[in-house]
Amino acid sequence: MPATLRRPSALRAPRPIPLKTSPPRLGMSAQRLPWPLPALLCWALAWGHWLGLQSLGLRAGLAFACAVLIGGALAMLAASRWRRLMIVAGFPLSFALSGLASGWSAVWWLLPLVLLAVAYPVRAWSDAPLFPTGTTALDGLDELIALPPNAHVLDAGCGLGHGLQALRRVWPQARLEGIEWSLPWRLIAALRCPWAQIRQGDMWAQSWAEHDLVYLFQRPESMPRAVEKARREMRPGSWLVSLEFEAKGLRPHARLQHPGQRPVWVYAIRETRPATGSGLHDGNSSAEPH
Repeated sequence: MPATLRRPSALRAPRPIPLKTSPPRLGMSAQRLPWPLPALLCWALAWGHWLGLQSLGLRAGLAFACAVLIGGALAMLAASRWRRLMIVAGFPLSFALSGLASGWSAVWWLLPLVLLAVAYPVRAWSDAPLFPTGTTALDGLDELIALPPNAHVLDAGCGLGHGLQALRRVWPQARLEGIEWSLPWRLIAALRCPWAQIRQGDMWAQSWAEHDLVYLFQRPESMPRAVEKARREMRPGSWLVSLEFEAKGLRPHARLQHPGQRPVWVYAIRETRPATGSGLHDGNSSAEPH
């Protein structure tokens, strides 16, 4: 029978954490609007940009590409993947049905795909797709992890900054940093999180040695690489936190589970030896053998 890792703070259900004071978030405001009002507003804004750029003398194809890119950026604020896809597709479909694109060269319909490749480059396809961290997904971590004042916290693969905002709710005094391979996403994240230091680059090339905590929301296929990197670079006393996916091979310190949300796996970096089988209780008091 595997040993059981017992953490008193992880055994009880997470207490509601009061919302810490923070600037208004555009994404949260958009998600509160009743559906399909956010989609209609995004489509109207894309059409408005297309008409406005046309009136300024910009060529029709370039104006179309800019409007599609704007619609795609706004779609990232939607609450679910299917809503984001509907928002992204809405303007191009309505444009095609309007007949305004008759006689256009096919290159203008390929241009949005090129812009998408720039925003989400092929090099990043092996990492997690753009899928935001929930606003309250990390609430309660401060009861499990005692970080020093002005701790260095890294969101590795920060996307549009949702994870940074969730981390700030928990540790408002921490020095938050993000790294993102996509330059457009990095620029949007910097606008949404002006209090964080966000750089464009490869999360796998940057050292994790100087950080007190590294946060990940990756995919199962890339977690072994994260485990190897954490073992090689992170110092004893630091922390690795993974949303939803286990860092198999590291010994779990605790698992935080909010009702209706993804689990949060917490790992204390103490040694580099592979972990033997262990188990723990999550926030719902259900045993998880390892």
